[in-house]
Amino acid sequence: MAVNQNRRSFLKTTAAAASALAIPYYVPASVLGLEDKAPPSDRIVMGCIGTGGKGRHNMGTFMGFPDVQMVAVCDVDAKNRDMAHKQVNGHYKNEDCKAYNDFREITSRTDIDAVAISTPDHWHAIASIAAANGGKDIYCEKPLANSVAEGRGICNAVEKNKRILQTGTQERSGDNARAVCELVQAGRIGKLNTLRINLPCVDGHHLEARKVEGIPAAQNVPEGFDYNFWLGHTAEVPYTEKRCHFWWRFNLAYGGGEMTDRGAHVIDIGQLGAGMDATGPVEYEASGVQAKDSLYNVFWDYKFKCTYASGLEMIGEAVGPRGVKFEGADGWIFVHIHGQKLEASDEALLKEVQAIISKGDFKLGRSPGHHRNFIDCVKSRQPTIAPAEVGHRTGSICHLNNIAMTLGRKIKFDPASEQILGDEEAAKLLSPAMREPWKL
Repeated sequence: MAVNQNRRSFLKTTAAAASALAIPYYVPASVLGLEDKAPPSDRIVMGCIGTGGKGRHNMGTFMGFPDVQMVAVCDVDAKNRDMAHKQVNGHYKNEDCKAYNDFREITSRTDIDAVAISTPDHWHAIASIAAANGGKDIYCEKPLANSVAEGRGICNAVEKNKRILQTGTQERSGDNARAVCELVQAGRIGKLNTLRINLPCVDGHHLEARKVEGIPAAQNVPEGFDYNFWLGHTAEVPYTEKRCHFWWRFNLAYGGGEMTDRGAHVIDIGQLGAGMDATGPVEYEASGVQAKDSLYNVFWDYKFKCTYASGLEMIGEAVGPRGVKFEGADGWIFVHIHGQKLEASDEALLKEVQAIISKGDFKLGRSPGHHRNFIDCVKSRQPTIAPAEVGHRTGSICHLNNIAMTLGRKIKFDPASEQILGDEEAAKLLSPAMREPWKL
């Protein structure tokens, strides 16, 4: 890779000089690729943007690969940033990792090959576009963006800069899910007529969020937390801890509720099995309950029906168990999210899934794991399991369902132009208003 040329040149020049002088030249084992580390010329140099719980988990996974070197972390919360900084330096037993408050300090570094973005959803687009424009490959958490227009912006930047991107929809890398999708595409359950999406909201954090009434009283911003930067392009509003870490996902300015949280996983597998990765439904009907005057204005108890141009229907409800059911003319298969336990109308279908996995005969491609797949593709320059376009199309379905619920009416959508048809009010919701100085 281009960003590794200086390191390669340095090693070649140094080795040549040592040979010419005919004196002993000590080369550390790590440079030679020993001690379970790849040589520098083969190592992917990474930085992490967003180092909360999920961010540190992604960071730790990448650092577990011998051909990855983590050199930078960024977070607007000094507490998270410091924990990540110590974790990286402790892992490598050095002080080489740099810590930043501003993600642009990472995206502008020429010695970094790739970034992992694990910020709240409203930061995904601006950070990913900056990374692509800075020549970085990108692992970005799901949903890919917090609106349809932001998702398209990421896709355009990735394509323009010829970058590799992996959307953090790791369920797509599971053997069970991929094998099931192969059977569905092969017609083993007959003509596919329905994608049934189960997306319950009964976890502890859902129940706690639903208890919040009104807007909590303003609080002092904690020391070390750059709250204005955290808000980014969204409206300037008083700080409350219930608005930020983790809980942001229940406010539509920053996330999309369970619809985009786990919906990005469940709907994603439905898209893959239906062979719809490059497109999406053309009509959306959705209803849900929205708490009146609450800080948490996302939708609960929703029902939705999304219809594709072919007549295929995606029907969803806030019921369990969480997962996607492929219903065809000759049978059905259900994939649980998470864990990927399978159920089917015929035991023979489950045996076929296991046969595909045992033989390793994946026509859709087999993933060695979502994070590993990303690193392999950074090196090979081949598309990832969940590239930008795939993550964008899945995310768009989630966002369009939220728009239909916000307006309380059916909307029609053209997947080719990515425009809502005949409804100017709905069309305005495809892109957020952005507070200066931020823009796509």
